[in-house]
Amino acid sequence: MRTLLLLCGLLFSINLWASIDTLQFDSVAQEEQYRDLQKLGPFDLKTSSWVKTPADIRKLGGALFCDRRYNQVFLYHNGADSYYAARGFRGALSV
Repeated sequence: MRTLLLLCGLLFSINLWASIDTLQFDSVAQEEQYRDLQKLGPFDLKTSSWVKTPADIRKLGGALFCDRRYNQVFLYHNGADSYYAARGFRGALSV
């Protein structure tokens, strides 16, 4: 089985994780998967993508996201209900 990471577009919803559950993906891409994707080419040079966030961080209202700047992948945090709730996400799909 092979896992593919897909850019799934923007979600204009503060309930990102519930929205993703309805899209039939295995999960939101984890940080390691996002970093593996960046080995295939430069993605998110002017954008960023939500990544899987541990439950203890989510319970406190936080969320993690990644992007690529200066030829490096960065992991950040923000409130899931922030101005950036419209950020894109990458879903993991096993085929």
